[in-house]
Amino acid sequence: MSAAVQNPEAAGQPLLSVRGVKTYYGNIIALKGIDIDVNEGEIVTLIGANGAGKSTLMMTIFGNPRAREGTITYAGRDITRLPTHEIARLNIAQSPEGRRIFPRMTVYENLQMGAAINKFAWFEQDLERVTTMFPRLKERLHQRGGTLSGGEQQMLAIARALMSRPKLLLLDEPSLGLAPLVVKQIFDVIRELNTKDGMTIFLVEQNAYHALKLAHRAYVMVTGAITLSGTGRELLEDPQVQAAYLEGGR
Repeated sequence: MSAAVQNPEAAGQPLLSVRGVKTYYGNIIALKGIDIDVNEGEIVTLIGANGAGKSTLMMTIFGNPRAREGTITYAGRDITRLPTHEIARLNIAQSPEGRRIFPRMTVYENLQMGAAINKFAWFEQDLERVTTMFPRLKERLHQRGGTLSGGEQQMLAIARALMSRPKLLLLDEPSLGLAPLVVKQIFDVIRELNTKDGMTIFLVEQNAYHALKLAHRAYVMVTGAITLSGTGRELLEDPQVQAAYLEGGR
């Protein structure tokens, strides 16, 4: 896969800004004062080992669990205390870890759930768009989500998120457990969403090599804290990152 063209940092206020965020599970601190920015038009990647807190950050941005300290700002608005359903109405969509599609619903019905946030205003147009992006879904529109392969379920999870026409797309482990050919297709779609549609993407990914090649900027998380940041290229070439996340991982 070819490297993403490095984007100059967007001027002005970040689209998404996380400042001093601490999240707890009971008395256990999962996020230890996180500072992250995602500028408009960027792909920003967060890498780290299992259990580092990456998915917790994604869920905290969406309001569940709630940040106990710090602030989360989207498009200049403080969303730290907003309920999840209100955050979803602000042109933010999430494709969560583990896909979490509706297994008893058909592919078509799952996509309807994504479009409901916009009251189906552009449903047919967006359905055509996502099924062109993922032709396999077009073949399986009337098949139950739970009967799809893992790769097809991941395509459906991303397509469902796209049906809400997000300005910011949060992707949590989109390549997890998938065959290499499917991983390539998923990453190609992520690149296309950014380069052709100008979509801003915040990507949590264990496949550090491909994620860093794709990213304009990236962060490394270790046990609930950000330990490194830089451009995707800089982190690809960083000896610490190479030793911890890239050796043998290509």
